[in-house]
Amino acid sequence: MTYGLHEECGVFGVFAEESAPVAEMVYLGLYALQHRGQESCGIAVSDDGLFRQHRGDGLVTEVFSEDELSRLGSGSIAVGHVRYSTTGGKNANNIQPVVVCHVKGNMALCHNGNLVNANELRRAHELNGAIFHGTTDTESMIYTIVSERLHTASTEEAVACAMPKMKGAYSCVLMTATKLIAFRDPTGFRPLCYGQTSYGEYIVASESCALDAVNARFIRDIQPGEIVVFSKDGIQSDCRHCGKKPSLCVFEYIYFARPDSVIQGASVHSARLSAGKFLAQESPADADVVIGVPDSGIDAAVGFSQESGIPYGIGFLKNKYVGRSFIAPSQQMREKAVRIKLNVIRETVAGKRVVLIDDSIVRGTTCARIVKLLREAGAKEVHMRVSAPPFRHPCFFGTDVDSEENLIACKLHSTEEIARAIGVDSLAYLSIDAAHKLAGNNGCNYCDGCFTGVYPIDIPEGQGKNKFEQHIHGKDEQRCSSGES
Repeated sequence: MTYGLHEECGVFGVFAEESAPVAEMVYLGLYALQHRGQESCGIAVSDDGLFRQHRGDGLVTEVFSEDELSRLGSGSIAVGHVRYSTTGGKNANNIQPVVVCHVKGNMALCHNGNLVNANELRRAHELNGAIFHGTTDTESMIYTIVSERLHTASTEEAVACAMPKMKGAYSCVLMTATKLIAFRDPTGFRPLCYGQTSYGEYIVASESCALDAVNARFIRDIQPGEIVVFSKDGIQSDCRHCGKKPSLCVFEYIYFARPDSVIQGASVHSARLSAGKFLAQESPADADVVIGVPDSGIDAAVGFSQESGIPYGIGFLKNKYVGRSFIAPSQQMREKAVRIKLNVIRETVAGKRVVLIDDSIVRGTTCARIVKLLREAGAKEVHMRVSAPPFRHPCFFGTDVDSEENLIACKLHSTEEIARAIGVDSLAYLSIDAAHKLAGNNGCNYCDGCFTGVYPIDIPEGQGKNKFEQHIHGKDEQRCSSGES
């Protein structure tokens, strides 16, 4: 899908025993993870315990000039983050890394995921005198870790004590003056892995493609619930919170991750080819050409073509120069924006029966506009196949899958109704059973709550999309007006 669905962020960390150009390495890693967040980014460096940081709104290339990278300089540890907000709005104080200075030292945290108990954590810290500057759950996380650090012997022990208090999705890198600590929630919603460069630096990243960007050798995935510490004493692993049945977000394979990444031992590219092949088996179509919506629909379209024998064609040209800054404030401009970002290659579709492959349908508006472009280019028939099951429920773990009232599969309950709404001749989704088979037999279980409404962990009663921000911005002012202070 070209636009409309986003994942919260990507994290990257470097540990070197001696001073190294760690800021430049993080810059390259974040560039490779840019697909995970285009709203803002930041880098923090530890140089003999002295923290330097730079953060800003925009793409990695927009925020970090040569001068800024030079100012960050060399060091022994660095962490970085790219962000798309799912918890916390567009606020400069929400840009990560979140850096704090406490009585036992400095700490910088980068977080990929979303906590479902952020409200109660924030409230508890505020009652103890904590002052919050932003509206993200990441601040609640770092205060929770700091509060544990005040009475534990090490930061990694503080992380271990804090983890049971943090409910939800978190794959994190945490920097102190002397250590890089990587940890992942016990359910393992979001990926995290580490590797090593030929010069000896250890690299932690959301995806293996970011290891490739700095020429690091992939070592392994960090396991759900695991805490890995990189320091001059070597690598230590704490697995006291491991053992829970892991449930990786299945949409990592369908959409979020880059196709050249390997997650939990499975190639993302191969998983998307499999999605297309399963679609061809489950929902064949009598057609002349198969096309995919750039970028994540392409691999599935190739897989559909290979399985069905219908030729694959390049149906769209994507304007790679249109980034996050393209603004479409009016409805008329939003409709024209589809033509700016995508243009149909008429020779591929004119006069033909077309199978259109996309990774998902969220609200249906963008999809309908794309179908309209194909019709205007002369497509005789359009048969849409979606390489994911229909979205029927919100995601609470770091994906902006919206509330039910905004999901077309909830408003229109039958596939035939949705097909009519978006203007296609036929429509079919990938089955949930097939979605669980995309990565092959890698021994991994998956979260499919946005499809089924069954989540791996309990969701607080009354929890809905944006409840955290509503709480922070005064939606529960009745508590204050009643005299509580």
